[in-house]
Amino acid sequence: MNQSYDIGFLGGGQLARMSIMAAQKLDFHCISLDPGQVTPSSLIAPSLQGELNDPEKVAHLIIQCKYVTLENEFIPASTIRQALIIANREPDCLIPGLGTLATIQDKLLQRQAYDSYGAPSPRAVALEGDYSEAISKIGFPMVLKARFGGYDGKGTRYARTSEEFETHRPLIDQGNWLAEEFVPFRRELAVMVYRSHSQTGCFPTMETVQVNHVCDQVFPSGTDASQAAIAAVESVQGFGLFGVELFELESGEFLINEIAPRPHNTGHYTQDWGGVSQFEQHVRLATHLTCATPSGQETCMVNILGIDLPSGTGGASAIEVPAGAIPPFEGRGRGGVGYARAELLRRHPEANFHWYGKAESRPGRKMGHINITGPDCRNRAIAARESFLQAWASSQK
Repeated sequence: MNQSYDIGFLGGGQLARMSIMAAQKLDFHCISLDPGQVTPSSLIAPSLQGELNDPEKVAHLIIQCKYVTLENEFIPASTIRQALIIANREPDCLIPGLGTLATIQDKLLQRQAYDSYGAPSPRAVALEGDYSEAISKIGFPMVLKARFGGYDGKGTRYARTSEEFETHRPLIDQGNWLAEEFVPFRRELAVMVYRSHSQTGCFPTMETVQVNHVCDQVFPSGTDASQAAIAAVESVQGFGLFGVELFELESGEFLINEIAPRPHNTGHYTQDWGGVSQFEQHVRLATHLTCATPSGQETCMVNILGIDLPSGTGGASAIEVPAGAIPPFEGRGRGGVGYARAELLRRHPEANFHWYGKAESRPGRKMGHINITGPDCRNRAIAARESFLQAWASSQK
């Protein structure tokens, strides 16, 4: 079979974009599939437009590529399995594997896998029947989670009392929810784990700060949770790159929160830390190359979230963008991100600025990030972001 592309990405957002950038440096030719016409990855490489839950569309991408990977874990494993059959391809062209993906997609199966393996994780049970069994086993306070599809706090509720639990009944009565032990953690951590059939290792353990359930800052933690993070990956029989989120307890113990089988927001700092990036490692794993040993400087990453942009400013919040065009947020004038970027680099020349090229800015949407390395990197990164956001907002007035 003569494939036109080395790597196909299921999804065309910022994670695919940055992975493709890393792949291009290794001289790989890439293509992505995404429902959007203009996506972050379509601005730098060929792309196909199609729904990611359509086996025919997914098969159309698979047929053209030697290797296939994904940028999010929400494409049903059953869809990919059917697409592989249509494309007459073996599952080993895909990282992560279908079994691993199916386990991770169901948060209850994910928790059960950790428990069976002995990996440290909060207790969780399905919310079924009249819910009395789950309430008895977990108790209050508890965390309620949708078993499928939740991320960045979406699909998560808290029930501190039985009265508060009752307020969530209309939602959980729809089915496919679980009750999870509430963890009074000291702080949240994250580890990027890479695993092939011959190599297993980790990037440094990072501390993360969440704001409204969205990652806000990532910086060195001064601790090592790699053993628990690797156990999380092994428990789901995972091969590839995984972002593992953990809780650190006051006792110093670690509990696994969630796992993502792909590059992760908490690994973006590796783009500028001086060693192999998570995106290059992802590409190496997807194409069965030898993994590089991670090593680099202390680095802090801060996310840039979207803001409301008034119409008529060269940066409207909802616009039509011609295929192949650069969205107006990339403009070089005073009308948007170009001006804010210039101001950022004037005030903070050490900042490494990454913009995703999304065609629409919305409050809370991840639009880009800033990395800063060296001493006091956290405070300097926060200050740099503030400079950028002030300039971005002022350019709309």
